[in-house]
Amino acid sequence: QVQLVESGGGLVQAGGSLRLSCAASGRTFSINAIGWYRQAPGKQRELVARISNGGSTNYADSVKGRFTISRGTAKNTVYLQMNNLKPEDTAVYYCNLDLYRLGDFWGQGTQVTVSS
Repeated sequence: QVQLVESGGGLVQAGGSLRLSCAASGRTFSINAIGWYRQAPGKQRELVARISNGGSTNYADSVKGRFTISRGTAKNTVYLQMNNLKPEDTAVYYCNLDLYRLGDFWGQGTQVTVSS
């Protein structure tokens, strides 16, 4: 059993910042990667940022230079620092955990709303 608990979403004005947190518990050994996806109304879920077990990161082009993903000292914790937020960043943000041989696990999602 794997559980992902997200926090940190909310309402912010354009240009503002938010920090999302995600803590994984349960059978979280053999992590391939952990990261964040988002889904806006009427759109498909898309990758925002992810970090591999080795520490390499990749970002969606739309957030490069504005968002930073990082891991806590316990590698089952991940953060997403979001700066210079734009209205188009409005979405439900989901934490994702990719485990070796077990596949993908998802958090319940946290709403981020950016007002113009």
